[in-house]
Amino acid sequence: MLVDSVRSLLLPATPFVAEQDEFDPNTVTPGVWGFVVTFLIMVVVLLLILDMVRRIRRTNYRAQVRAELEAEAAAEAAAVDEAAVGEADAQTTDAAEDGPRDDDAPNRG
Repeated sequence: MLVDSVRSLLLPATPFVAEQDEFDPNTVTPGVWGFVVTFLIMVVVLLLILDMVRRIRRTNYRAQVRAELEAEAAAEAAAVDEAAVGEADAQTTDAAEDGPRDDDAPNRG
């Protein structure tokens, strides 16, 4: 009984094999319009890929320029720091050459 009900449900779902006389290859092929649509989709995808490559190159170039500018700024900052340290060393040397200071002497006035 269960087997008969399952068969009755599956029987309409089984595909029927068409006879050879019903097959017409002209109605099955995509034709000219199918080719045109496929070609246009291919052209659009190609243009999107080219645009993406152009944008990636631009982004990489901007990152490269930004890195170069940061490196130049860091080099300039290092040069300024070295100059400041050099001036501080020169001031310390000049102060040492003035002679000893007598900080313990009382103020005379």
